[in-house]
Amino acid sequence: MAVTISLVLLFGLFLALILRTNRSYGTALVAALFGFYVASTGAATTINSLMTAIVHALPN
Repeated sequence: MAVTISLVLLFGLFLALILRTNRSYGTALVAALFGFYVASTGAATTINSLMTAIVHALPN
């Protein structure tokens, strides 16, 4: 039986690990790849809606 892990999950875990250990080398690349793969999932519209709601909720 094959077990598959999505790249979004893999990059998310790797990014969390890098940020917890305060290693700055490669963090920007991993964050960009994580964002790229998240944008191609079904969660992209939900994340965009959430960010829009937060921006509108902030006082000017």
